[in-house]
Formats: sequence, structure tokens, C-alpha cells
Amino acid sequence: MKGMKMVSLIVATTIDPASINPAKALLSMPGWRPGPSLQEIKSFANQDVRVLQHDKSIVVEDDLDNRWEEATGEIVNEVIFLSRHTAVSNRPALTVHPIGVPHLREGDALPQGGRPGWAAPPNPRIGPWLRLLKKIAVSHNLVPEFEITLEGTHHGPITNKPTLFVEIGSTEEYWQRQDAAQVVAELIWEGLGLGEGVAVGNWSRENDKKKVLLGIGGGHYAPRHMDIVMKGDVWVGHLLSGYSLPMEEPSQLKADTDAKDIGGTWKQAIKEAFEATKTAFPGGEILAHLDQKSFKGWQKNAIFGYLSDLNIKVGKPNDFF
Repeated sequence: MKGMKMVSLIVATTIDPASINPAKALLSMPGWRPGPSLQEIKSFANQDVRVLQHDKSIVVEDDLDNRWEEATGEIVNEVIFLSRHTAVSNRPALTVHPIGVPHLREGDALPQGGRPGWAAPPNPRIGPWLRLLKKIAVSHNLVPEFEITLEGTHHGPITNKPTLFVEIGSTEEYWQRQDAAQVVAELIWEGLGLGEGVAVGNWSRENDKKKVLLGIGGGHYAPRHMDIVMKGDVWVGHLLSGYSLPMEEPSQLKADTDAKDIGGTWKQAIKEAFEATKTAFPGGEILAHLDQKSFKGWQKNAIFGYLSDLNIKVGKPNDFF
């Protein structure tokens, strides 16, 4: 890899206003030039950043990182997707999250892309960028109208490099908001160091604090994990919401129910999420943080037992600082 250019891929789709509008706002900033095309996908280049625009659903263009490397000879360092967010609440929101469907079995339906049992390495920028996103959104007076939040690990497309999604939610009205698009564009601009400052969230440069949160349990928006992440310089790995930890209730509940007796794909999900997080944070200490109130006693016992089998330490909130 010596001598080869390392680049960050920003991926947008023209069919989604919450994706293409932030990309256009970013491309209106100085220094962009046309880049090589990739199988009909247009690109733009600025320093070590490449913006790709395609015309499909954001979750179906698999392996863009590998395809870019093969087409250009550049090494992809990370992938950042711009997308819409939908929520039952319809609440306006700006969200950041890792991707994967580690709890699905071979043959399960893939409503939003990916591959059963797979999780991409979580981009180390997730925690630092969530905090930066809040700061930029506040400066544009989008808070408190917009909620700034993490989401649990979910959906595709398949990537092999550290990946994150930045999303605008939650309805057509907000997907088209130019002020929200501008906030996301500034997050990318500032977060990748395209302006005057240094990039935010470079693990290799800023890893004097080596503890990484692996979130287990809770709702999709991971409030108890997020409370920790917003308090300080916490790094964020995968976030497995309760629905990503399918556990089959044992027929006879015993206080000492062994993890190996609990069916479901929860162990597969934890193992894959842990391995992918370890890949993204070389040298980091991965600490599992459990949303304990979201589990029944037998579930908690089983999860603690399995984490112990994998030699994954469990951290309390204060352990991350």
C-alpha cells in the first residue's frame, strides 16, 4: 500500500433528497473537481475525499469500496453514506450509525440490504461526529427542533471498510430541508478536515483514550449508550438494539440458565459486532455497555455469561472516561 493514495468515500444517491442535497451543499464548497466515473457513477474529488453519486437505493450498491479500489488504484480508508431516516414518530432528526445485520440467518429476508450475519467495521468517527453534529446543528438553530441521535446498527449496503451513515429524518418535509442539508455538509467538511482544521475522529491520531463502547440492548436510538457518548471523548463501536439480539426464552427459567441453553441468533450478533468493532479500532479496549433495564434477568445472565466466554469486559458509565 506504500505510495498509494488513501481516500474517504462519501456516497450519495440522486433519488433521495436527504442524500443528494447534503452532497450538493458539500460540492458547493471550494476545491472540488470531477473525478473518475465508476460504472456510470459520477465522482468528485477534493484532497483525499471522493464524493460518489449514484441513481439507486442507497442500501443496494454493494462493495463500492472494493469496486473503487479496483477501478482507480486508490485505497479506501472509510465509507460515509448520506441518507434519509424514517421514524414512526415523524420527529425531525439528524442521526449517525454503524451498519450491518449481524442477527439475521442465511435465507432471512433483507429488507434494507446487507448480508445475513454481517456487520461492517464501525467508522471510528461515529462518536466524535455525533458530538460535532450536535455543535453544528446548534449553531444553525436546528436544535431543539431536530433531535441529534445515534441509531442502532442496521441495514446495508455491504462494505468492508469502516462505515457510517449520516441521516436526515424523518419525513419528506425534513428530507428536503436545506438547513439540515447544510449542517450535514459542514459535518463532512469539518469532520474530514477539508477546511482549515484537522479531521475529527481519526483513531490513529487521537487514540490516547483507548476505550471503545460496544452497545448491547435498549431501543433503536440507544439512549443509555448515547448518554455516555455525549458526555466526553468516548469512541463508539457497534450498537446492538434489543431487536438485534433475538433470544428464545428457555422453557424452564432457572437463575443459573447457561448461555449455551438460550437459542436465537443473539450470540452470533454479539460475536460479529465485537469482531467488526475490534477490526475498526486496532489497539483499542472494547468494553460492552449493557442497557440493563431493557433485559429480563435470564437474558442478562446469558449475555454476561457469553461476554465472559468471549473475554469481553463489561463497562459501567464511569469506566469510559
